[in-house]
Amino acid sequence: MPAASGTQYRLHHAGPQGEVRATVTELAAGLRELTVGGRTLVQTFGEDVVAPMGCGMVLVPWPNRVRDARWTLDGEPQQLDVTEAATGNASHGLLRNTGYRAEDHADHAVTLLASVFPQHGYPFRLDTSVAYALDDDGLRVTHTIVNRSSRPAPVAVGAHPYLALGDVPTADLTVTVAADTWFETDEQRIPVASRPVDGTPYDLRSGARVGDLSIDVGLGSVRQVDGAVRHRVTAPDGDTVELWADDDFRFVQVYTPKNFPAADGPTQAIAIEPMTAPADALNSGTGLRWLDPDERWSLSWGIRLTQV
Repeated sequence: MPAASGTQYRLHHAGPQGEVRATVTELAAGLRELTVGGRTLVQTFGEDVVAPMGCGMVLVPWPNRVRDARWTLDGEPQQLDVTEAATGNASHGLLRNTGYRAEDHADHAVTLLASVFPQHGYPFRLDTSVAYALDDDGLRVTHTIVNRSSRPAPVAVGAHPYLALGDVPTADLTVTVAADTWFETDEQRIPVASRPVDGTPYDLRSGARVGDLSIDVGLGSVRQVDGAVRHRVTAPDGDTVELWADDDFRFVQVYTPKNFPAADGPTQAIAIEPMTAPADALNSGTGLRWLDPDERWSLSWGIRLTQV
């Protein structure tokens, strides 16, 4: 039977820490597997299921939610399709149910293409690509978006990986995120205020044990560390999985479900979702980028393993 997530692009690269392997899916250009030297760096899911809880998906042309699936363009109301029935919102962009097509596929890399066509609530044409490339200690992901419309188009980018570290229980990992603010949200999970993280459960700057957290929070004012945005999970022995990103990714969603549907049953997981804009950016404008006709935007993030 064909895989539920379409063609499985299997990548491999010989690195100094052992073989680096990844599986990328045709559906949503998703990251389904990533290992270094046999150690798993992301939560995975079976070929026979659609990615659970958004696992590994690419989020374009906006991440997170749009309130009531509505926004306004040049004074004209825009009605997106509702894709989150419980809240009435539009969630995670317009390509999460799209099959991408391969442009290039080598042993260690693949580039996948998909277009956003004018549709309900989003009257723009975008050409997008996602390039996955393995390196010695992990993976680099590069997004490119070109506006093929006749007027400026609003765009934001996100990704939805769940980090892991080999056989270490996720609950025992320490998560560290260099973000100074958090977004207070309402019953629709839409931001209503930005507040300092000081003294809150959302202050992850000095690290927190994942098993002690029960959060699904958008964070902002993400600071660069050594020239890049860096989030990480660390095992008790000091080994670390780092999610790094370009300066464009100044927002992040951190989600710690305790019921991620792993192959052997529900388990603790942690999603660290790099985003160029927070929830409801089409309405607030926060972090939103307007691409001129034929303008191209490229940006990168990645995942790497550091062993002590």
